[in-house]
Amino acid sequence: MVPPRRSLVPTGPPSTAHGPDPTTIWAMRLKLPPRSTQTVRVWGITAVLLGLVTFAVAVLEGPVGVPNASATYLLAVVACAVAFGTGAAIVASIAAFVIYDFMFIEPLYTLTVGDPGEWLNLLLLVAVGIVVGRLAAGQRDRAEVAIAREREARALFRVSRGVATRTATADALGEIVSIVRAETGMARVWVALGEPNGPERTVADTTGGGAAIRPASQAVLRRMPGDAPAQWVRVHQASAPRTGRREAADRAELGYRVHIDAGGRTLGSLWALRERSEPEPDPTATRLLAGSADLIGQALEQDRLASEAKAAEIARQSDAIKTALLESVSHDLRTPLATIRAAAGSLMDREAHLSAADREASAEAIDREAEHLNRLVTNLLDLSRIEAGALRADREAFAVDDLVDRTLDRLRPRLAGLVLEIDLPPTLPAVFADPVFFDQILTNLIENALKYVPPGQRIRIVAVLKPDAVRLTLEDSGPGVPEEALPHLFEKFFRAPQGGRRSRPGTGIGLAVVRGLAEAMGGRVEARRSALGGLAVDLDLPLAPIPEEPPVSVAPTEVEG
Repeated sequence: MVPPRRSLVPTGPPSTAHGPDPTTIWAMRLKLPPRSTQTVRVWGITAVLLGLVTFAVAVLEGPVGVPNASATYLLAVVACAVAFGTGAAIVASIAAFVIYDFMFIEPLYTLTVGDPGEWLNLLLLVAVGIVVGRLAAGQRDRAEVAIAREREARALFRVSRGVATRTATADALGEIVSIVRAETGMARVWVALGEPNGPERTVADTTGGGAAIRPASQAVLRRMPGDAPAQWVRVHQASAPRTGRREAADRAELGYRVHIDAGGRTLGSLWALRERSEPEPDPTATRLLAGSADLIGQALEQDRLASEAKAAEIARQSDAIKTALLESVSHDLRTPLATIRAAAGSLMDREAHLSAADREASAEAIDREAEHLNRLVTNLLDLSRIEAGALRADREAFAVDDLVDRTLDRLRPRLAGLVLEIDLPPTLPAVFADPVFFDQILTNLIENALKYVPPGQRIRIVAVLKPDAVRLTLEDSGPGVPEEALPHLFEKFFRAPQGGRRSRPGTGIGLAVVRGLAEAMGGRVEARRSALGGLAVDLDLPLAPIPEEPPVSVAPTEVEG
């Protein structure tokens, strides 16, 4: 068999989007000859089938006595049609005609037929054999197409499922290249990202991290307009001379390349490697390679869009936080600063004749507002540490009443005019807490209550023992907050509305700091409606571990002899 001639066709300048590299000079359409071993196998099996049927005909027309057993050759024709297709069936029909004429029609062992009726029988044998063979071959072809389409659909489903269920496209590429390699029969499949004519970076490879290569001899898939099937176009990339094993591999292997496109851009390539002696990918394998490249491209484009959307959302939230921070802090900064400046101006005014009581009041105002500024700055710094995950608690075992008394002693002047109820049983076990964090938590909770509780109303601090913690509850008899606002109280910059009115001025970070500090100590905090009518905040503090008692050693007693 003479292999078909390959015609070289100059391709002209390469396409900037999907064409070969700038070094490409010639391209040729791939037309590989059929494999000689496959041809020998087909004709060998056909000859064996004809031989077996000829033996059966000889037995039927000899010892059995069947007058004309030529129809038995239809078995060989049908078998060849089912196994090898229409061409083999036609050849088997003609061969059966010749063999039966040569071996069973008088005169024997010649191709001469004396009886015209025998000619009719032989011609009918050929006609029926061709028709039956064609029908059987058509059924075989349809079955093969159905099986190939089913396999292609299953493979594309597995690829699309890997893309659809991915957490990141890079995680799914390894499974995709393995599926493509198994279904197309390629020796190696890999995905490389980068510009079409520039360097590419391998991100998934069936060889498990093999060296990134770009074969000198490539077959690039050219997409055709409309429904026309894509075509493989052979290109040769002129590159630096290669020696040794790589040069030998280039001579023995042929690379197949499918561009990965999305959003009007080429993102990279899906590469496949196969021996030069192997035929080009069939239509099923070609569609699978093209479909996989398209799915990868769409997944990468979705990742890019998701990343851009996430960046835009982060920028939007950052702007919103900055705006909320400025709006929240501006009032709390301006008010104490204005008070401090007014009081300091009165003290500095030489013409103002202030009494000792007025000077003391101005000094107290400066100290009070400076403390307020200090609390504001401390909350802002703690919030930034909480957001950065840099908050570390230095926990020790403390009695709950000791922790509470320290904070109340410092804040007692601000609680004047309110009814303060404290219920801290002395039998409560010690808790595991950071005293600095606890002081700031209780201070923020009390200051939050002071904003809403008018003079003469009640604030109650209660502690009870839970199975794994001590629950400290601070509740007030203020107006409370709407039920729908309770889950959001500990969010940054959230200020609950009061009775349909706008929220009161404040930074909205005090309770957010409370939650961050509580969680840093291993505790938790929740808000609910208070039995007093206002807001109740439950702070759960973990129990302190009970220290192990050292073993008691007993000195041996001496016995006098």
